[in-house]
Amino acid sequence: MERIICLVIGYVFGLFQTGYIYGRIKHVDIRTSGSGNAGTTNALRVLGKKAGIITFIGDVIKAVVAGLLTRLVFHGSDIDITVLLLYTGIGVVLGHNFPFYLNFKGGKGIAATGGIVISLLDWRLILIGLVTFIVVIAVTKYVSLGSLSLVTGFVIEFILFVQMKWYSLGNAFKIEAYLLVLVIAALAYFQHRGNIVRLINKSENKFGQKKEGL
Repeated sequence: MERIICLVIGYVFGLFQTGYIYGRIKHVDIRTSGSGNAGTTNALRVLGKKAGIITFIGDVIKAVVAGLLTRLVFHGSDIDITVLLLYTGIGVVLGHNFPFYLNFKGGKGIAATGGIVISLLDWRLILIGLVTFIVVIAVTKYVSLGSLSLVTGFVIEFILFVQMKWYSLGNAFKIEAYLLVLVIAALAYFQHRGNIVRLINKSENKFGQKKEGL
């Protein structure tokens, strides 16, 4: 039951579409402009740097706050808190990517995924993820590749940290946690399926051009 509640908590927080809300304040529906995505990069392209920053921060914070609420509500639960945080995180990504009130057309969940990483409260995961994201984009100019590198790295690092006992997770919950981080990565890959095809075809837009989104 706790797992379902965490998914619901996450989904509700994920419904806060920062880019869409900011756009509506400016009388623009960013889902009908640029790449048609409600994420950070499209907000940046359509509405400018300020909109991009606000969208990114808002989408990260909603995942962090959802995680904090999960810690507060389920402190002392028999289920490892990391597992519950990951369920909450999946809920946030689902709410962000597929908001029911926007005909299930939201963002791609990368900023929200960053918030999930932060909610785990391991500075190493946070630092490695941030460096990976920035370096890949700086070198390749592909936001999509930076995004996929972030989530792929998160899966590898999380599993490695747990196996090496650098991150505390009860043995009874290891496999479940590994599957959950794989689901988070799978959601990111699914939302970036078009970007992946363009990367393979070498037709993907680089940062500073027209399309892409978080």
